[in-house]
Amino acid sequence: MRVGHNPARFVEKVAQPAGITVAVVNCIPFLSGYYEQSLDVLKMVIESLDATREREHPYDVMVFDNHSCAEVRAYLQEAYVKGNIQYLVLSDTNIGKIGAWNFMFGAAQGEYIVFSDGDVAYRKGWLTASLRLFDAFPNVGMVTARPLTTPREFSSSTYEWAIKDGVIDEGAYLSWEINSEHGHSLGLMEDPNAPKLPANLSRVTSGGIFAYIGAAHFQFMAKRDILKKIIPIPSEQPMRGERALDILINNMRLLRLTTIEPHVVHLGNRISKPVPDHKPAGKCLFRRFWLLPGIRHLLLWIHNQIFRLYFLNVQ
Repeated sequence: MRVGHNPARFVEKVAQPAGITVAVVNCIPFLSGYYEQSLDVLKMVIESLDATREREHPYDVMVFDNHSCAEVRAYLQEAYVKGNIQYLVLSDTNIGKIGAWNFMFGAAQGEYIVFSDGDVAYRKGWLTASLRLFDAFPNVGMVTARPLTTPREFSSSTYEWAIKDGVIDEGAYLSWEINSEHGHSLGLMEDPNAPKLPANLSRVTSGGIFAYIGAAHFQFMAKRDILKKIIPIPSEQPMRGERALDILINNMRLLRLTTIEPHVVHLGNRISKPVPDHKPAGKCLFRRFWLLPGIRHLLLWIHNQIFRLYFLNVQ
């Protein structure tokens, strides 16, 4: 039985979603081992998104949490109450990154969707720099807000356009410092004795604006109507299948680009510290022992089995 009138009937206007939705996927199942500092990393990500908001281009933040532990969910709910997050989805199971994509790309309300993993921090100016490429270049499929080297085959449509209708040149444009920053965050430790050389990238120009060819699925910006055309993407494993996005965008003959400057930074699972030029010989030998292929694979297998036993209930 209903008594009286619902007060909502007398509300004449409702809040409208922002034109841009920043979608972040996160999964921190526990706060030890690999994930020991992951909550601190996530906090840096959310804080960076709040600190780099632009009045000219407002955006909503959507976080899809893939069944993280209680401490992480408590933080996300606190950030939601504070207004740092506008849409918070707490999944009771881990449906994987692709599953989260399918949900977020379908639910996001902005004309543009910006996606990033839960360990990607944003720097001031990232949004303007990304939008500039959509304005300057035709048929843009996705833009990553930092330069990096990517496999050429996943951007073949971009190369075809650049050779036919654009202005393209190739050279050692990516400085060692910028390239090293991303490589180090991925755990790719360069030889400190190796020469610090820049990396080759293909640069394109349109309307007087420069961009590099290539994009990455750990962070990118795309139009919502494009992403809705490619979902649902098949998803079977938590951390597999991301390349499907690159392939689908490329097969649609859309451009895959990066900004000239590094406006986002991949943090990884630990807060970065200065990397020394060298280590004492004893520690180097000890580390080399644990990194021997047989030892390394055995320990990683044991770690994986413990994880599955405690958190995935896999027999």
